[in-house]
Amino acid sequence: MSDKSDNVIPLRPTDAVLGKARTLAEALPYMRRYSGRTMVIKYGGHAMGDEALAESFARDVVLLKQVGINPVVVHGGGPQIGKMLERLAVKSEFIDGLRVTDKATVDVVEMVLAGSINKQIVQFIYNAGGKAVGLSGKDGNLISARKLRRSQRDPDSNIEKILDLGFVGEPTAINTHVLDVLEESDIIPVIAPIGVGRHGETFNINADTAAGAVAAALKASRLYLLTDVAGVLDKEKRLQPELKPEQVRALIADGTISGGMIPKVETCLNAVEQGVDAAVIMDGRVPHGLLLEIFTEHGVGTLIGEATDPHAEDDEDDY
Repeated sequence: MSDKSDNVIPLRPTDAVLGKARTLAEALPYMRRYSGRTMVIKYGGHAMGDEALAESFARDVVLLKQVGINPVVVHGGGPQIGKMLERLAVKSEFIDGLRVTDKATVDVVEMVLAGSINKQIVQFIYNAGGKAVGLSGKDGNLISARKLRRSQRDPDSNIEKILDLGFVGEPTAINTHVLDVLEESDIIPVIAPIGVGRHGETFNINADTAAGAVAAALKASRLYLLTDVAGVLDKEKRLQPELKPEQVRALIADGTISGGMIPKVETCLNAVEQGVDAAVIMDGRVPHGLLLEIFTEHGVGTLIGEATDPHAEDDEDDY
């Protein structure tokens, strides 16, 4: 008598299942390469206001921690600050893309960044199965800062004047002690870009700038700037997947990179010059874009620095 199992036709995996298996196989060399490395992720833009994208981002960060990568999150919150200022009837203005921050404004900025936004991100990470702790740059003297000074030339008189942006700051030093301690744990740091001055002043720091400074201090493997654009585009509006520092400077010089993209690429260049392996500008609105950028060959943004082949290290391990 034949076994009934002889008549069973084996099921073939669907294309979707095979696609997932191929993705996992493609990710393995990158997981091996980045295990034990630090990645600083600036989380901002409209993705922060979309709950589904926020949940997706939190799951991605938790996955990074679970595969042995050390993620450090630095977040922005400009739109949320603007809404709170309106609700409290606190007037504010922008000069060259920076919010003029008087004492009343900086109090609101700190309340929103180090309070509601920071704790929301921590909660999203917890809901995704991870552990996180919210910090501001004032905790453990993490981010020392000074007043940011900007000049502006009058187009009519050609006279240069110094702009007073109030309590807008720039990092002068990063004390990595707290982050070094957390790296040895299962806890993900989530940092609000608030700095402290020599006399205890509170400074509002651009989140890209703060993330770049933190990445440089930690000698991170990668700095990721999640924003609302795909990355650096050429004159035909095509995404540039990889750029070396000298190519970036050439694109700034010929006007291809302009406006708000200039400070972002300058942050990336500064980080790379200070020891970060590479920096990436990418669209934070792409679902699981962070995982696609880290664990696939082509990625989704613009990498600035020297790209390396993760398979090369696998080959070395074979000998």
